[in-house]
Amino acid sequence: MNVKVLFFAGLREALGTGSESLALPAGVATVGALRDQLAARGDSWTALATTKNLRVAVNQQMVGLDAAVKSGDEVAFFPPVTGG
Repeated sequence: MNVKVLFFAGLREALGTGSESLALPAGVATVGALRDQLAARGDSWTALATTKNLRVAVNQQMVGLDAAVKSGDEVAFFPPVTGG
């Protein structure tokens, strides 16, 4: 299963990338499982699992961590941001 993953704001800065195309293992079928898979890389990637109020969108629709991920989906992770 191939998906495109986008990272925004502080996550983009911490990870050093704004996007990545991934071939996911068979056991990764939800947004939460995808987040855990990425966080397991260690180092700055753990921010995906430890960031409070992390928001996620699948195909530009806000979803919960239990949302399904299918081949060809675009998954975006947004940390909390403030404006001024």
